[in-house]
Amino acid sequence: MIIRGVWVVILLLFNAIPSSAQFDRLLRDLGESLGLGMQQAGLSDEKIVSGLKEALRVGTEKTVTMTGKKDGYFMNQAIKILMPEKMQNFEQVLRAVGYGSQIDEFVLSMNRAAERAAPQAQSIFWGAIKAMSFEDARNILGGNATAATDYFKGKTTDKLTAAFKPIVDKAMNEVGVTRQYKNLVEGFQAIPFVNIESIDLDHYVTTKSLAGLFLVLGEEEKKIRTNPAARVTYLLKEVFGK
Repeated sequence: MIIRGVWVVILLLFNAIPSSAQFDRLLRDLGESLGLGMQQAGLSDEKIVSGLKEALRVGTEKTVTMTGKKDGYFMNQAIKILMPEKMQNFEQVLRAVGYGSQIDEFVLSMNRAAERAAPQAQSIFWGAIKAMSFEDARNILGGNATAATDYFKGKTTDKLTAAFKPIVDKAMNEVGVTRQYKNLVEGFQAIPFVNIESIDLDHYVTTKSLAGLFLVLGEEEKKIRTNPAARVTYLLKEVFGK
């Protein structure tokens, strides 16, 4: 009965359910028609949890690969790091008076810093996967569309922040973020009646880097649930393909 319940939740997790009525109907149908089939297939709780961990490993590896390369952030409009909000209101004014190239360089350099930091996430994600308990797995399997990503947020954000900050700081100095920022502030100060508060760039870029990382991870999680082609290992095919 435990295996049957877990398996039903897995199937629900990896198939998008558009309405509560369909959810109830699918739950009832699966309970009647597929529970026995899973028992006959011999999938134990341990194998199901292993399948989940394998899915998380695949998803995190792809996420880090996608974000931790050149243009991984900069060319992905969903996670591209833009001008800090406090500066965006005056961006067009600065562009109009000849600061367009400096703005573009500033934005590019922030994204380059994030791309350098992203690979550090992999070992931290692996640690969270290794430490996952059976109860953690059950909660993820019974959770929402991005339950695994939410799990990682809760378990790794502090560690990722600590790992990203020094790398972001070093990368920003190397790619010129701080220099570009100072140039822009000078431009802002030349605009009458404009007072720009100082911005903690390390914190800003680190926070935006992690937000982008988790957004991409959430998308990869959804793909594994809904797209058989994303199940790239034998274990994923065995567990999630049945």
